[in-house]
Amino acid sequence: MSQLTDPPLSGTATDLSDPRRYTAEGIEDVWCRLRAEGPLFHTRRPVGHDFWSVLGHDLASRVLKDAASFSSAGGMRLDADPVANEAAAGKMLIVTDPPRHGGIRRVINSAFTPRMVRRLNDTIRRTAVEVIEAALDRGEVDLTEVASRLPVSVISDMLGVPRADWDFMLELTMIAFGADEQAGSDPKRIAEAHTELLVYYDDLLRRRRDDPQDDIVSALAHGTVDGTPLTDEEVLLNCNGLISGGNETTRHATVGGILAFVREPSQWARLAADPGLLPTAVQEILRFTSPAMHVLRTATRAVTLEGRRIEAGDQLAVWLSAANRDEAVFPGPDRFDIARTPNRHLAFASGTHFCLGSALATSELTIFFEEFAARVAEVTRRGEPRRIASNLIWGHTSAPVTLTRRPAGR
Repeated sequence: MSQLTDPPLSGTATDLSDPRRYTAEGIEDVWCRLRAEGPLFHTRRPVGHDFWSVLGHDLASRVLKDAASFSSAGGMRLDADPVANEAAAGKMLIVTDPPRHGGIRRVINSAFTPRMVRRLNDTIRRTAVEVIEAALDRGEVDLTEVASRLPVSVISDMLGVPRADWDFMLELTMIAFGADEQAGSDPKRIAEAHTELLVYYDDLLRRRRDDPQDDIVSALAHGTVDGTPLTDEEVLLNCNGLISGGNETTRHATVGGILAFVREPSQWARLAADPGLLPTAVQEILRFTSPAMHVLRTATRAVTLEGRRIEAGDQLAVWLSAANRDEAVFPGPDRFDIARTPNRHLAFASGTHFCLGSALATSELTIFFEEFAARVAEVTRRGEPRRIASNLIWGHTSAPVTLTRRPAGR
């Protein structure tokens, strides 16, 4: 286990980078006790690079907004492959700093025309209804399977994948990004799924260079940054980033949100009785679940934070999930309150790298829970949910439940 130092937590060894910490309940209490000592800790590890743990909301916001002092080009997560990261830095949006970051972001944003947004909202509504109705017809389902189809369908539509290939994309995405339990212990199959995704998008890119459509692959294929077209490598890297980011947040927030309602049935009854609470409910689901647990930054120069000297090259893990439980910002942070306001959560991070798909993810969650609340009367757990063993993603590999349909007219 790594040792948190300066000051220690009563001499207790605590490693916030150890995935095993996140397979059990109670990490919220660890965050609370650590923040009582201070919002910044130096984490020393016997294996891997030492790093600084940022736990407080205000300090997290400051670090995320200071792109000049804290770079994303050194990697966006702890223990990332340095060779892969170096190859992607300056090309893939999430590991690119300003000003090039802004250029790539503008190219992607150019795809979100009013027509495309309307199409995506139609896809969200249609897919959400299909998924929920199919789950209700079965009755006994795994929430991880229920929640997986909507984001993959929306991402596929957004990137320009023909509808006939959406099921294929769902299968590959679940394997590649850890939603398939059987593939989870097979690195070879995971690598193969990533390769198949890249091969598919390489073919789609070639088609869109000749025949652009109303989608993001077309925007990337014909976009320029500083007057220079994006290379095939840059297009494919950003497709991969969009698939990963767009899939993880919505999928895990959906499962975590439903489980939160199961634990707090009064909140479920409250939402069913007052659909007007849906906007604040969605924001609370995002805060409460915090699917992206941390983002990494690398200091570009020596700076002082909270009286501590951070040297150039030091890594800082900004624990979004901890910041979203900061008692100084969120009264009763462990309470799931769908009417919570204000709700300045950092589920989508902040600053230059504020999540590109935040509006789309919010729409997905809003429409899904609107349709879910209108159709589902009760959710009953059929067993213990199983968490993903990860220090990057807070989510579940399994969450078996029984769904009961709401009577017509109620």
